[in-house]
Amino acid sequence: MTLRVVEWSTGTVGRHAIAGIDARPDLELVGVWVSSPDKVGKDAGELAGLGRDLGVVATDDRDALIALRPDCIVHTAMTDDRVMESIEDLIVFVENGINVVSSGPVVLQFPQGILPDSLLERIAAAGRTGGASLHVNGIDPGFANDVLPLSLTSLSQRIDEVRCQEIADYSTYYQPVVMRDLFGFGQPMDTTPLLLSPGILSMGWGSVVRQIAAGLGLSLDEPLVERVERVEADRDYSTVSVEIPKGTMAALRFEVAGQVDGVDRVVLEHYTRTHADQCPDWPTPHEGDGCYRIAISGEPEMTVEFGHHGENGDHNVSGMIVTAMRLVNSVAAVVDAKPGLVTALDLPLITGRGLVARG
Repeated sequence: MTLRVVEWSTGTVGRHAIAGIDARPDLELVGVWVSSPDKVGKDAGELAGLGRDLGVVATDDRDALIALRPDCIVHTAMTDDRVMESIEDLIVFVENGINVVSSGPVVLQFPQGILPDSLLERIAAAGRTGGASLHVNGIDPGFANDVLPLSLTSLSQRIDEVRCQEIADYSTYYQPVVMRDLFGFGQPMDTTPLLLSPGILSMGWGSVVRQIAAGLGLSLDEPLVERVERVEADRDYSTVSVEIPKGTMAALRFEVAGQVDGVDRVVLEHYTRTHADQCPDWPTPHEGDGCYRIAISGEPEMTVEFGHHGENGDHNVSGMIVTAMRLVNSVAAVVDAKPGLVTALDLPLITGRGLVARG
């Protein structure tokens, strides 16, 4: 059965989602939403850089797209700077009977213990009303710190700690708002960026820690523990998103730890550089400019490093691709899922069915 899909945004993730929807034989692209007036009326193939038209014209008319009654919306619009507004958008889609796979807000990856029960009930009620499901995922938060580490724990005899790391150079990551306003790169060291405001790390990545704990049957101490190390630029740096003058923030390490009786048991850790030669004492990928590393302490000790890069060699481009494709490849499973919010713990094995190259 072919599922009718609307792509919601055509930015750094959305353009790759369009390409992925077009590549899957079981999906049909029927609509595209854009926020920029300059993109209205343009063909989806052009916006995705495919070099050919797909016969689907972009629009900023949300009601017209809802009226198409698609089976699913692949939602990849920016949500980091409008969390509550975007949750309201997703509720409207689900209430209207449209299943949704979304890259954000990331807190919805596993919001139990983070968002108020009243909001979770609204999402559940929307699912019951529309008979539709909502799944938020991607790569991080997402596959690299839900399915991948939990799958690895199936090999354990004893688990002392599960540690999920992102180790990456963000110099080619194009998201000016994220880099400057959320992370604080290029800002004075005495400035507190949004990401480092009290409780924000636990909201953004606490869902990762809590979902792994749920998968392992752990009851965590409250609140989660946040640890931060900020690094000052030793010279001027330039990235595709923001300039980083000497003396401003240039690198960031943070942890969100879930403890049991005061002992770290599940840890999400990020090492974020804005140039490859920064912080030589920090871990580095075995290969390339970025990776996800899962380390499970216990019996046996296990480590897995997951790296990726696009055909042009850039791991930040491929990061957008894997985020998009985790959503696109989940569409059929989410359409078949129970109504309401579904997490990675609720879904079957997701594969790239139909995507093996031919010829």
